[in-house]
Amino acid sequence: MVILIPSFRKYNDLFNNIVGPDAKIEILYEDQSLPFAHEAGVYIPETGDLWITSNQYQAQEGGPKEIRISRVSGVDSGEINVEAIEPDPAILSMPNGGVNYQDGVLFCAQGNLNIPGGLVYMERKPPYAVHRLVEGFLGRDFNSLNDVVVHSDGSIWFTDPIYGYEQGIRPQPMLPNQVYRFNPADGGIRAVADGFGRPNGICFSPDENIVYITDTAWIHGDGSISFQRPSTIYAFDVATYSEQPFLTNRRLFAFADVGIPDGIKCDMQGNVYSGCGDGVNVWSPGGVLLGKILIPRGVSNFCFGPTGTLFLLNEHKLYKIQLGTPVVGALLKWPEKCQ
Repeated sequence: MVILIPSFRKYNDLFNNIVGPDAKIEILYEDQSLPFAHEAGVYIPETGDLWITSNQYQAQEGGPKEIRISRVSGVDSGEINVEAIEPDPAILSMPNGGVNYQDGVLFCAQGNLNIPGGLVYMERKPPYAVHRLVEGFLGRDFNSLNDVVVHSDGSIWFTDPIYGYEQGIRPQPMLPNQVYRFNPADGGIRAVADGFGRPNGICFSPDENIVYITDTAWIHGDGSISFQRPSTIYAFDVATYSEQPFLTNRRLFAFADVGIPDGIKCDMQGNVYSGCGDGVNVWSPGGVLLGKILIPRGVSNFCFGPTGTLFLLNEHKLYKIQLGTPVVGALLKWPEKCQ
């Protein structure tokens, strides 16, 4: 474990309340042989474990691309142990984003050239059994699910860009770049938002009246970049018609100036955090850039841990940063372990 002096860039005095006076940052784990820390970032309060997914890599030269799930224990104590998890690849293929769900983790399975992707629930205890919840829409396979969040009513909201096709791991797309809502209670699934270049990260505001969705079309899956394409966070209001939720009042919430806004989360004060090309950027609920937690080569995704902590995924490095103690992630909503 390496303790570093944190580097911040403040744009607004409100950022002082987030960072706090005694902020520190640590490298909890590093592996230069594998981009193990890329997506998901799911903290389990009951055990203090962190679940993460790697970026794509080739275990053998000329072999197929793979993605590893890692269970990282000891992130609270600093006594780190990293366990590679190998669930049934016929059910959970090429996992990406994830979220706390029931007594385990809900993953976005991108799928591969032969196996469709979908939402897959994995139990967090050995033998880590996996269960597919949904794998397509209106008889069509999803493109390559990216990120997912769970509403307090039990519904599951997720993004589905065409990155997998561009990266050569999925067949030609059969659906647009869209965002979906799945209701496990009745098995119903709906497309709730479209018009994106590449929908990516998704989260709710603390009161769940707003959905934030990132559009990362600035970079395509083939690696091409265009400054004319979105690197943008959009906000939508969650409205109800005939007892069904709809997304309305789409608006540009923020634009990321370095790289793309990938993973996205809110704290309990409604501030919006996103992993970008220069670290974690933080905006007020009104869309004002408050400041940045600067990390060399950026942050793809991250998650909140116990009060005042963030776990940052930096491909080959896993960071832990201690912020101001009042800072709590909206996803955890003050569970007992985090008080």
